[in-house]
Amino acid sequence: MLEDRTTAASSPTTWPTAYPQGYAVVDVETTGLARDDRIISAAVYRLDARGEVEDHWYTLVNPERDPGPVWIHGLTSDVLEGAPLFPDIAEEFAARLADRVLVAHNAVFDWQMIAREYARAEREAPVRQRLCTIALSKELRLPLPNHKLESLAAHFGVVQQRAHHALDDARVLAEAFRPSLRAAAAGGVRLPLHECRPLTEWQDRPAPRIGRQADSSGYGGYPQGSWRPSRKRPACPYPNPGRYEEGKPLKQGMRVAFSGDTSIDRELLEDRATEAGLHVATSLSRLTSLLVTNDPDSSTSKVLKARQYGTPVVDEAAFGQLLRDVAPAGE
Repeated sequence: MLEDRTTAASSPTTWPTAYPQGYAVVDVETTGLARDDRIISAAVYRLDARGEVEDHWYTLVNPERDPGPVWIHGLTSDVLEGAPLFPDIAEEFAARLADRVLVAHNAVFDWQMIAREYARAEREAPVRQRLCTIALSKELRLPLPNHKLESLAAHFGVVQQRAHHALDDARVLAEAFRPSLRAAAAGGVRLPLHECRPLTEWQDRPAPRIGRQADSSGYGGYPQGSWRPSRKRPACPYPNPGRYEEGKPLKQGMRVAFSGDTSIDRELLEDRATEAGLHVATSLSRLTSLLVTNDPDSSTSKVLKARQYGTPVVDEAAFGQLLRDVAPAGE
């Protein structure tokens, strides 16, 4: 279950002294996107200051609940039943993260899931900074068609072998991060580092138990490709408080529309917004509070209408941050 490999390499590149001295490239697969979802597998590639691989590690994790979208990650209840619990691997995981910048594709999501697991275990994740490779690709102005990991990998000629397998996703990201890091160093580009504030307290809510997974046919016995038995969502119970204002939190009842590709499965991202009390809109109008898109310069109908109406626009990573603290309706 656990793997480890060490490689050595050197590079003549002159490195900015302000750059970090080491990175932990991370990928976690989870039971879903909500606050109470759990990690079911984790992988870490440790890199030195120049992006060279030092070693890598992978483990399954028993979430003690339904594994969620099996058709995405391929991990059934039977596979996870004998896996260690998160507290059992927390120390080894922490050793892989300690004194390094956490690097991930849509890093705010991976960081949130990791921080919550450590808080449940009454511990603190040893991470103080994170770097999102989506944000770095924007800083480098890479000519990508979208912000999916597969597009970043293709740009650097990295071959993906098992998409949505934590170890292979982490490998692909590590291989794509190395040339990104070198390009940033050569061009004097500032790395988009963000502070990580660990959770210190946690209170669980009852975890959903939809039923054991005997195969990868779907979620709780539902057909592959559907996250819930019906994609029709209930009407948002909160009135629309108006448009999102930069620097302020989202409020329950706000109408949110999505446009273009997202690194996280669109339906799962929309589910997370719904669970936070937001109204997920299928079209954009003058009443829309916020448009979420990773390509604000595109010519999709929603982006064009957002420009016409002056609708606020944020990218997926920023939206993930905003979902952490949605204000109750009426505040």
